[in-house]
Amino acid sequence: MGWWQVNADTLAGSRFVISPLAETFACLKALSAGTAAHPGERAWLNAHLPDHRRRLAADPVTAALVRAGLGPEWIADFLTPTPRGDEDFAAEVARVRDASPEAARAHLVVALRGPLPAILRGRDDLPGRAADLLTHLWTEAVRPYWPRRRRVLEADVVARTAQLSQGGWAAALDAMRPGMRWLGENRLQVNLHEYPPQEISGAELLFVPVTPQRHGWVSWEEPDRYAVVYPCSGVLAHTEPSAAHAVPSAGSAAPESLGRLLGIARAGVLARLDSPMSTSQLVAVTGQGLGSVGRHLKVLLDARLVRRRRSGRSVLYYRTAAGEVLLRAQGAARVPTDRS
Repeated sequence: MGWWQVNADTLAGSRFVISPLAETFACLKALSAGTAAHPGERAWLNAHLPDHRRRLAADPVTAALVRAGLGPEWIADFLTPTPRGDEDFAAEVARVRDASPEAARAHLVVALRGPLPAILRGRDDLPGRAADLLTHLWTEAVRPYWPRRRRVLEADVVARTAQLSQGGWAAALDAMRPGMRWLGENRLQVNLHEYPPQEISGAELLFVPVTPQRHGWVSWEEPDRYAVVYPCSGVLAHTEPSAAHAVPSAGSAAPESLGRLLGIARAGVLARLDSPMSTSQLVAVTGQGLGSVGRHLKVLLDARLVRRRRSGRSVLYYRTAAGEVLLRAQGAARVPTDRS
């Protein structure tokens, strides 16, 4: 198994960051696989898969590059530069484009676990081709949805932070991605592959959520920066009310007994917070007005049944332990929510 040696100071100084390039690369992986990681992503996949396949069919070199870069056990490193948390997509993808051709070919050999196919040998344009493909995907398939995707990612960060404060690092890390867990003795298992352990104490450790993934990946810039890219807990389900996709009313989201205790609308807000949500998201999923949701959140905050935390540009609300206990005491079943 692959594991990193992480001292307490490095772990305490780690942080969550959101990366437009990581999200775009995760979309490339989803398009290459041709399958959605969650039913909520199928509409997006169906909309963009035909264009992606046409583009690669017309460009066999880039198609071979994608097949080689997404190896059976390893991703070509130059395709996934380690996020830094303070870059926009243009700055991130520039680091793909600036990779040396020699390094790109070497990384592809590692990903393939064998020699390059003839169509890729000796080519110096592979970093540029990769950057062009990622830029096209960002422009056509990610950026139009970025505000919604970013809200999902920010909600995940808030949820993970709350989990960390309640259960410590072991609980937060064990639930982050398949094959990852805290082993004790300053050891963080990052995957199940048989790779040599790495000493990363003193480096910057980043955790990066992405939406359309089942497993994620790791990346690093030795010896200064290491990142774990993991699948976020939210999904890109549709949230806009429509005749074909009606949003349940606030009253249907909470048990009757809780409605009598708090009021139907307020109980609906509390029951909907299975994952962190902003005020506008709560408006969308409850069907209540903005002023009503705001008043209910104020009461729930004062009662310490919910808390709020800023994540990027959003303020997200989530249930406290007291709120969870209240729901369980009233026999509240978990209500599926549109987490976007």
